[in-house]
Amino acid sequence: MSSDEVDVYLSSVPQPQRGTLEVVRARLRARLPQAQEVISYGVPAFAVDGTAVAGYSASKKHCSYLPMSGTVLTDMADDLTGYGWSKGALRFGVDEPLSAELIDMLVTARLGELTS
Repeated sequence: MSSDEVDVYLSSVPQPQRGTLEVVRARLRARLPQAQEVISYGVPAFAVDGTAVAGYSASKKHCSYLPMSGTVLTDMADDLTGYGWSKGALRFGVDEPLSAELIDMLVTARLGELTS
């Protein structure tokens, strides 16, 4: 898997979702420069040492951040006010990318799980 496959995935996503996901991708790449871009469970993701740590996807009415964990979002519930979420996905507007600060918090929490 490679970033080329992620490019193919993104090329199939309509605007404005594509532009929003491209911003999320760039912010994840900046936060995880050592990570490999992969397709995991059918969606773009960043993997560290072979383990997916962050993914993202688009649907008609929202975009999603996928922490690749069943506990990260639950543990961060107080920081997610204003977002729809379940234990496996954080939903955000089709034209409202997640902030770099929130992405940093989400990735830090996921990496913390992997090292504990």
